[in-house]
Amino acid sequence: MLERKSRKNATDITFVLPHDVPPGPVSVVGTFNDWRPGTHVLEPRPDGTRAVTVALPPRTTHNFRYLAAGDYWFNDEGADGHEGPNSRLDT
Repeated sequence: MLERKSRKNATDITFVLPHDVPPGPVSVVGTFNDWRPGTHVLEPRPDGTRAVTVALPPRTTHNFRYLAAGDYWFNDEGADGHEGPNSRLDT
């Protein structure tokens, strides 16, 4: 799931997953972090989910995927679309 909050010069995108699906650590990787695993790791939230927020320039498009333990890559069903094997995000 994606949560969005517009600010003056950026859009905050919060990537949200259930706390245990998939199990273990999960990071979001994409064009906004040069596809570097571990840069944006989802952390537990009080509501029982886990999330990470990334500030992105407005009116841009980014590709991303989630990477879980065991080299398990997966997409976000709430993405704005798909581009090849990746989820697409339009800010």
